[in-house]
Amino acid sequence: MTNLASIFELSTDCLPHNERIAYWREQYGHVLLRVDLEPARDVAFRACMKSLSLSGLQLFEASSSPARISRSGEYLADGNDDAVLVMNRMGIATVSSGGREQILREQEAILVMGNEPGSYYRPNQGHSLTIRVPQSMLRSIVADPDDSVMRLIPRNRSSLGLLSHYAGWLLKAGGSLDPEVLKLSARHIQDLLALTLGVTSDFKEIAKTRGLRAARLKLSKAHIVAHSHRREISVGSVATHFCVTPRYLQRLFEEDGTTFSEFLVTQRLSQAHRRLCEPDCGEIPISTIAYDCGFGDLSYFNRRFRRAYGLTPREARGEGAMLGSRVLE
Repeated sequence: MTNLASIFELSTDCLPHNERIAYWREQYGHVLLRVDLEPARDVAFRACMKSLSLSGLQLFEASSSPARISRSGEYLADGNDDAVLVMNRMGIATVSSGGREQILREQEAILVMGNEPGSYYRPNQGHSLTIRVPQSMLRSIVADPDDSVMRLIPRNRSSLGLLSHYAGWLLKAGGSLDPEVLKLSARHIQDLLALTLGVTSDFKEIAKTRGLRAARLKLSKAHIVAHSHRREISVGSVATHFCVTPRYLQRLFEEDGTTFSEFLVTQRLSQAHRRLCEPDCGEIPISTIAYDCGFGDLSYFNRRFRRAYGLTPREARGEGAMLGSRVLE
């Protein structure tokens, strides 16, 4: 996991049932997290996880059947004192650490320390996202980390929701991102973590401007890319999705040197251009491709396409067909 651009994944799905627990205890428990694992005895064990190492932190996303994970004994003696933020995405979990216990419901979170004995118990199938950072880093940006330990972080804390979305997006897209972008994303995660737990006065404004705004812009762009084919998508619908005002979202795009509308049209044009150049789409009418990519006005599509590519859609399709024939020769 030393490559910043790599996603590390584990799953029991490809293993026989009688080998799954031993495999997960070794790879997930002993090697990765330094924890013990005790699955429920009356349920077939199944688990999967992915992780991404960034500069100064690690992201983990995991789901499993009912089980108890604990850190004590030889694992506690390894000296690792990382701070761990556990975000519960599905199901209910009971977290114990330092003699205290909390129940985590969906979308709630809690901070624990790696140098404290503790456990994490799921009575049912569950899904969690975890961020692990060195205590030294956390203490430089959070006003009182010790006061934050084992305090329930409610689901309605906006910075927590944004942190969860952003970390989840990185775990999906991290393998395809440039290392420099990943380094920048690590700082954004740190900013959002600080805002979630309570930043120092010196760090507060930096975290707000650098972390929140950058994360919201990236997530908004990812949302637009994924839904650009829907004609009903608008600055209002995206703003509502991320719990901000339309004007706030427009300003984020303006600060990035573009507008919401231009970014949306660019995504739709890119998708249409790609389909027009695909041999498998050669029989699909250009109008159908335009409508499928989110355009509602064919003349507007033709005009914007020519401005973007210097070709009409028909000419672009012809060039794609010629290129395909050369490849086959």
